Amino acid sequence: MDIIFDIIIIVFSAILHEISHGLAARALGDKTAEYAGRLTLNPMAHIDPYGSVIMPLFLWFVSGGRFLFAYAKPVPFNPYNLRNQKWGPALVGLAGPATNFAIAIVLAGIIRLDLFSFGIAEFLVRVLLINLSLGVFNLLPIPPLDGSRLMYVFLPRRLERYKAMFEQYGMWVALLFVFFFSYLLLYPIEWIARILIG
Repeated sequence: MDIIFDIIIIVFSAILHEISHGLAARALGDKTAEYAGRLTLNPMAHIDPYGSVIMPLFLWFVSGGRFLFAYAKPVPFNPYNLRNQKWGPALVGLAGPATNFAIAIVLAGIIRLDLFSFGIAEFLVRVLLINLSLGVFNLLPIPPLDGSRLMYVFLPRRLERYKAMFEQYGMWVALLFVFFFSYLLLYPIEWIARILIG
């Protein structure tokens, strides 16, 4: 039952993450996600069979329940429609992790009120940790993760010709990180959680 609840939580958190990308893009001038019908809470518009089910199951068992990650179908946006061509894509990218961190901060405030039974408080902590996991992981500067869009803003001009190569092989690098090095993210995630919860 734990893994079922965890997957439901992480998939819904990933959906909110993706919707935030679309809302940020729309605020900055691009309505691609809106036209594609992706600014909805309907899970069927966002669930990816591999990223939303198979991979989180694998990671949950491999890590002994300590690390769980999933993703929803990426919300499309057209960077050429954004009013700010330099910072626009980075702001759209950062909207997703910012949403996950905001959820974690709100939950930490609720947990600190100490108004709930142990079972409910434990559930809220799980939701908080899952959102921290999504936020921290997506900030890695590996395409197609959100951190790569911020990286491109500061990418030296002499390295811009390698951008296409980053995009082409980034997904494989990200998957290798998830399967073999994701345990490294436990340290910053637990450190942030201790700061938030106390």
